[in-house]
Amino acid sequence: MEATSVKVLFFDIGGVLLTNGWGHESRQEAARLFGLDYKELSELHTFIFNVYEAAGVDLDEYLDTVIFNHPRDFTREDFKNFMFKQSKELPDMLTWLKEWKKDCGFRIIAINNEGKELNDYRVKKFKLHEVFDAFVSSCEVKIRKPDPAIFKLAMGIALATPQECVYFDDRKMFALAADKLGMQAHQHTSFVETKKILENLKKENLK
Repeated sequence: MEATSVKVLFFDIGGVLLTNGWGHESRQEAARLFGLDYKELSELHTFIFNVYEAAGVDLDEYLDTVIFNHPRDFTREDFKNFMFKQSKELPDMLTWLKEWKKDCGFRIIAINNEGKELNDYRVKKFKLHEVFDAFVSSCEVKIRKPDPAIFKLAMGIALATPQECVYFDDRKMFALAADKLGMQAHQHTSFVETKKILENLKKENLK
């Protein structure tokens, strides 16, 4: 594919720009800090979290299933605050991308799996509107990666063909799902490698 045909860049958020919103490390720390049975927490999380990310239930309903299915000596707000604080900016990528976006010549759109309350918090907290022109988030479109439908929807929103799109995701499975649709997909492994790819795309686009 000719790099000069690229018009739209799609990015995952968790694992690329920010830490995961509610990953297993955070759940393990929650179990330790709040005195929870991690095995039970993990099983119930697996049962309901995909439904939460696709907006089938809200955060309170998720917590009712996973955490507040027993009497607790901490409040719902205490636990929510802990969840939100797990989101942190990863080194370099987000700060650099905000500047690079200003004159890169590409539209940049997010494709991410996230529950609504966490997604809204992360967008606002880390000023992700400074990077993204639009968000194709599972909680809003009710489709989760790796369903091909979410990538097709994103390309439809961008009015772009697969050959005009490049996608970055830290999870190989999701990158492969985009690749199967004809997008130029890259597994994000480091800031240095992704920056190099983006700089080359910009260079080709300016020729």
